[in-house]
Amino acid sequence: MSIILTIIHVVVCIAIIMVVLLQAGKGADIGAAFGGGSSQTLFGSTGASTFLSKATTIIAIIFMITSLCLAYMSGHKRESSIMKDIKAPIEQKAAPGSNTESKDQTSPATMPDAGEKK
Repeated sequence: MSIILTIIHVVVCIAIIMVVLLQAGKGADIGAAFGGGSSQTLFGSTGASTFLSKATTIIAIIFMITSLCLAYMSGHKRESSIMKDIKAPIEQKAAPGSNTESKDQTSPATMPDAGEKK
């Protein structure tokens, strides 16, 4: 789910960059006032600003929704792990004063000799 939402978020980010870059700045209105800008627009003198402003609003709303969803999902991850079901053995330390090392080792006198024949 988060992968799909991340892909949608990246596509919306690219779309909002493109729509904002297509819009004419405030300085272009001064040029249009003297008759230079209206004939060069793709959608006419007022069509471009209305279409692009609506597109910017819609894309910005989608961007905010995907941002909030991604932030919520990253903050509320489910605590699932494969390590919860595995129970590791607990090692206990020996009590002070007990000599466990001498009990584990066999004395050389009791060890069978490998070269001895019967």
